[in-house]
Amino acid sequence: MNTGIAFISNGMTVLDQEFSFTIRGYLHYKLFGMDLNLTTTHIAIILVMATLIVFALFANRAIKRADPEKAPGTFLNMIELMVESVDNLTHANMGERGQAFSNYIGTLFAFILISNISGLFGLRPPTADYSTTFALAIITFVLIHYNGFKYQKMKHITNLFKPVILSPINIIGEIATPISMSLRLFGNIMAGTTMMGLLYGLIPWFLTLAWPGVLHAYLDVFSGCIQTYVFCMLTMVFISNTFEE
Repeated sequence: MNTGIAFISNGMTVLDQEFSFTIRGYLHYKLFGMDLNLTTTHIAIILVMATLIVFALFANRAIKRADPEKAPGTFLNMIELMVESVDNLTHANMGERGQAFSNYIGTLFAFILISNISGLFGLRPPTADYSTTFALAIITFVLIHYNGFKYQKMKHITNLFKPVILSPINIIGEIATPISMSLRLFGNIMAGTTMMGLLYGLIPWFLTLAWPGVLHAYLDVFSGCIQTYVFCMLTMVFISNTFEE
């Protein structure tokens, strides 16, 4: 696992040679006059996306080759279960209009879940980088207000000033939505990444072969699944609130 301890000395960050839970740059380049770096977050996101794309290709192939006269195999049953679960989840929380968001919620759920548990495979979780979680929250924020104007028209704006005395609080609440969503996901995943980094950096190497698995099960798997579910639930609730005309 690519985690560990960063020590601050004379303004410089000194990383342990074996473990590092900080964001590290591997390739420096310029684009349109800007200095950019290929970091551990970018590499992890590319691997997560590649995993989802490969899975989607195999799923598409299995669906196209399925024989309707024969019982589906294990892989096809798993695909149907995932699709039905996402459809049922969006319908239960967003109603009939929410069916149009099944693809988005399913993609969001898969990306965040794989990102959260990627620490099990030696990666630094992309969701332990605030830029990743903030970008996801901004997408949700745009969808909230797009549907707000779609179904509520100008009432989506005027409702912020009802009552007028509470309008500052209403406006701050709208602005705080993507910030709170992104910080909640980032804080929980970053905390788990930091704790595992401290553990791997402090204990002898032979102890890392066994008992840290219990913490991985909680911090990576259990916590990762919970935070994925919470982020998607908040997304569905906030978007569905704009359906009221």
